[in-house]
Amino acid sequence: MSARGWRKIRVLAAMLLVTAAIGTTTGVALAAFIGTTSNGGNSITASTDLTPPTVTATVVAKTTGYLSGYVNGGGSATYYVYANVTDIGTPATGVSSVTADVRTLTIGGGAGSVALSSGSFSVGGVTYNYRSASQTANKNGLNDGSVVNYTVDATDANGNSTNNSNNGSVTIDSAAPTATDVQATNHTGGTAGKPEVTDKITFTFSEEIDPESILSGWTGASTNVTVRINDGGAGNDTLLVYNSANSAQLPLGSVNLGGTGYVTANAVFGSSGTRSTMVESSSSPWTIIITLGQLNSGTAGTQSSNTTMTWTTNTADYDRAGNTLTTTSVTEGGSADKEF
Repeated sequence: MSARGWRKIRVLAAMLLVTAAIGTTTGVALAAFIGTTSNGGNSITASTDLTPPTVTATVVAKTTGYLSGYVNGGGSATYYVYANVTDIGTPATGVSSVTADVRTLTIGGGAGSVALSSGSFSVGGVTYNYRSASQTANKNGLNDGSVVNYTVDATDANGNSTNNSNNGSVTIDSAAPTATDVQATNHTGGTAGKPEVTDKITFTFSEEIDPESILSGWTGASTNVTVRINDGGAGNDTLLVYNSANSAQLPLGSVNLGGTGYVTANAVFGSSGTRSTMVESSSSPWTIIITLGQLNSGTAGTQSSNTTMTWTTNTADYDRAGNTLTTTSVTEGGSADKEF
């Protein structure tokens, strides 16, 4: 065979080798891209709530009244446990239960935990979204002034619990409050011995009186009232405090002004126009201060001689723990003077 013939054979052989290689490679590539695989165990699910609810606030308060944080440990005092609870899980599954361990505070040591129910409850000016049923304080071992600790726990619908990490405390107060003094004050530039607008009368107590026991819905902030000073005729004139509508006397008792000259006819102060007001202190000395409004009716006189007031109290008043006022009569402290 000629040299030219051999060259043709070698070229054909080379072309066959290249074709075979391309075919093999293409098959592998196609197999790589057109084949399918699957894994039946793979799936996408939402994340699980692993975060317990939070108890952001808790307080114990007597079942009646405005003030909180104190309980009478005498054995017949009833109280509520309040709490604010929020489920902060992502996603939140919702609060399932809230309980309080108040064995140190409840008669007989209690059964362990008491349930709190959801709702909207207000005490001491704060709103809570959970509250227990009424409980009774332990009559044994709760000394006056002692601080008793308790815990509140919450569990969500996924079973996450706060695990006794939310502590609260309440102070035991078994001492009855007393009235300690009554004083009248003349405003700057006023006429001594004559009751006038902005003159004041101050009732002082041994401890803070729950404002709810004086006037329903009162928080201790300044509120309108009406002051009556009745002419005693031959006897001494008497001061009384009424509600803003002048329709019901408030349980602040009565004050014998010790003289006959303060009014010459029954007088009403601050029922309209410039109102009489009442405000309570939130720190010692514990006072309720009445400021006279304008004279609406009657006639104010001017007392010519010094006098001493006598305050006859009302036992409807109670303190922050629910103990009722015991003092029945208080004589104005200091030397005799002209009131107002």
